Amino acid sequence: MKLATIGYERETQGAVIQRLKDAGVEVLIDVRAVAASRRAGFSKTLLSASLNEAGIGYVHLRQLGTPKPGRDAARKGRIAEMREIFEAHMSEPAAVLELAKATEIARAGKAALLCYEADAAGCHRTILAGRIRDAIGCEIENL
Repeated sequence: MKLATIGYERETQGAVIQRLKDAGVEVLIDVRAVAASRRAGFSKTLLSASLNEAGIGYVHLRQLGTPKPGRDAARKGRIAEMREIFEAHMSEPAAVLELAKATEIARAGKAALLCYEADAAGCHRTILAGRIRDAIGCEIENL
């Protein structure tokens, strides 16, 4: 069993969807706090519709996104600070609940966590993927 992660920073929507299809992803879990984007095709409604057309489910779990101070730190390259802010956020009841939901989705079939950053190492989705891996024993595949 594998859990994928993907960032769309340098990609077109079509390229991201193709990579998801090639990897056999059944459900995309959007882990952005704000599911809007200046990049064409990555705002929630359009992304969801396009994934649906491609036969991939879409779920937005807003509480698994990085709070604004963490996003600001990441933009400035302060990854350790972003991780600290995000780890503290993950103790919030709403985040705990949505992590449980993401874990169940990943347990049920091939899922992928989506966020903006191309490099998974500098993104909070790596923390989420690690927590899901610890819960269900899956491998992590960065697309």
